[in-house]
Amino acid sequence: MKRIRVVEISGSAFDMGWQHGKRFHDEIHMFTEDRLRLCQDPNWTGHSLSREAIIALAEACVVEHQAYAPDLMEELAGMADATGLSPAELVINNGFTDFIDVVYNLGGVAVPAAPPLASDNCTAFMVPKDRSATGQAFFGQTWDMHASATPYVILLRGAPQGAPEFLTFTITGCVGMIGMNSAGIAVGINNLMATDGQIGVTWPFVVRKVLQQDNLDDALECVTEAKLAGAHNYLLMDRDGAGYEVEAMSTSQYLHALGDETITHTNHCLIQQNLDVSRERPPASQNSSENRLQRARELLSKDRIELDDLVSLTRDETAICTRPTPPMHVESCGAAIMCPPTGDFWSVWGIPADNEYEHFTI
Repeated sequence: MKRIRVVEISGSAFDMGWQHGKRFHDEIHMFTEDRLRLCQDPNWTGHSLSREAIIALAEACVVEHQAYAPDLMEELAGMADATGLSPAELVINNGFTDFIDVVYNLGGVAVPAAPPLASDNCTAFMVPKDRSATGQAFFGQTWDMHASATPYVILLRGAPQGAPEFLTFTITGCVGMIGMNSAGIAVGINNLMATDGQIGVTWPFVVRKVLQQDNLDDALECVTEAKLAGAHNYLLMDRDGAGYEVEAMSTSQYLHALGDETITHTNHCLIQQNLDVSRERPPASQNSSENRLQRARELLSKDRIELDDLVSLTRDETAICTRPTPPMHVESCGAAIMCPPTGDFWSVWGIPADNEYEHFTI
């Protein structure tokens, strides 16, 4: 069994970033270079831009990140010091899928071509306590990306000064992607594709800012008050089982509170106001998103949902657990399931159908 690498960082924001960067210096360089290359590929962005033009857009985003989360940018500064990469390069490493929206919308005066590739197939769910066999709410998701990302997956355990401790499923060089903190705040995402990308804040910094909070209202404001660079669906839950889903484009948001029914989401917009600024997905990607949503709803339609049901959902090869095929080469690079009321966190490295979940607590 391939186990997920657990990395512990602690101390000041700069120290945490330096520890992360020092541990994974070479991997961060390789992953960042791969993302920079993809940003220059019109198959991804609709534009053929130089490396210098890509970096210039990222540097403009750095300013927005600094205004939004100066402490997290101090963490990024520590990572930059340890790796020799610039904050702009690391912002691309962190927020690649949001940054693609930025390049698509702002990468040139001509109307961009519709990129034929989309490498995101995440399936997420929130189970309210009334539908849970234990009476405790659950949140979970797969994280799907180009198969080249799987070797970089890690679990980051952080003990920051002046903020709750946290666990986050992420990749080397990225401050956080899916996680839960010691105050019982959990957060995850699904990528969306937008036409309204703007110079703004990329989603991993929103995730980590959420994990700095000790209550759901403040966590929600981290999403709704952010100047978002690109489009994502955010899912938040607290230890009382309250939760929200925010289908968030750069210029349009829809808020949905968790009630008595499960919430599931994949990678296409479900709200018309967001569809109006949504980028057309390649047919295979759209079909995958629709099939995964339907399958997740089927699997969670029962009463008294148990942890094993959620594990089985992430392993479902009818639609949800994805193996790489050309031309997109997307796979389920891992998954995470959390129970905020208890602080239990289960995670799996790589394709969930092929590997075993490991249990952690926060």
